[in-house]
Amino acid sequence: MPYCDLSSNGIRIFYRRCGHGSTKVLLIIGLAGTHDSWGPQIKGLTGAVEPNDEEAPPTETVGGESNTLGEEVREGDGIEVCCFDNRGVGRSSVPTEKSDYTTTIMAEDALALLDHLGWKKAHVFGHSMGAMIACKLAAMAPDRICSLALLSVTGGGFECFPKIDLQMLSLAFRFLRAKTPEQRAMVDLETHYTKEYLDECVGSRTRRDILYQDYVKAISSSGMQSNNGFEGQLNACWMHNMTSKELETIRSSGVLVSIIHGRDDIIAQLDHARRLAKKLQPVARMVELHGAHLVSHERPEEVNVALMELIKASKSKLELEEWSQLAESESGCLVLKMHPPLNNRNKDEANSLIMYKLLGKLQHRFL
Repeated sequence: MPYCDLSSNGIRIFYRRCGHGSTKVLLIIGLAGTHDSWGPQIKGLTGAVEPNDEEAPPTETVGGESNTLGEEVREGDGIEVCCFDNRGVGRSSVPTEKSDYTTTIMAEDALALLDHLGWKKAHVFGHSMGAMIACKLAAMAPDRICSLALLSVTGGGFECFPKIDLQMLSLAFRFLRAKTPEQRAMVDLETHYTKEYLDECVGSRTRRDILYQDYVKAISSSGMQSNNGFEGQLNACWMHNMTSKELETIRSSGVLVSIIHGRDDIIAQLDHARRLAKKLQPVARMVELHGAHLVSHERPEEVNVALMELIKASKSKLELEEWSQLAESESGCLVLKMHPPLNNRNKDEANSLIMYKLLGKLQHRFL
């Protein structure tokens, strides 16, 4: 089994590699997720569905892309991806102390994995908590990042609060009471997908029925996440915060950023993703799709096209303004132009920003 051993603290990170090529992509999954949650993207980016049997030889960077030693970089080369289980879940180590879980620490895990793989640079794509980790990684080591994709992302802290309504309160209550894979699967489906998607028929069955069986099987095989792992990862989300200096590091690095979000996401609210995209101007591009928190599963073709557009734009060294101000992508999904500065926005939005700042102060006081 492939593991990256962090010798400094005894943590082991389980990972898988799929596909072959000079273009390297590191996939960072979110809260309670395991490496195989990236299935639709692995297949879409590499064409592979099974992990590589053998470890590839060490790699080095040539022309801004990682490639196997001695291998020339050729246009049309394939893509190799690496996905892994974050600390606290799956086959990776599960520290018992909450202090061992922060997005900064988990970004250091990802950086150690890049070193272990011998990848000098990589495109880094993160989902939810994984996108928070990806942000920290980009600020920590911008010279190791080819491009950055942030799926279903928020700024952490109070922005981790989902949309509060009767549906969410019911889901939260059922989630806390879930003790079996069957109970957990029912809750996960309703938080990860839109009702419209779940009710679609595939042959004689609905997607809900099909996904339910898949979820129960996956949870049963990997086991329910431990309390230490879940509480630790939740703590990492709650404590996450990108400072102005870190955001400026990402902006000034010139790395292209694609923020991809489902309009019906009840876990990571769309407004928070839009706000982050504005903070990352002029390098960020906001892509909105119809879908919920697992938009990467609900709309895999559109997400994969957006990711490939990011890789191609990065390789072609597209101008920042041209990247961020495109009105519509080749995939046909909505790409929002960023709004003007605060003094040109309407009064309601300004009041909303003030409220979020107050909530941020309340969060720090609570901690």
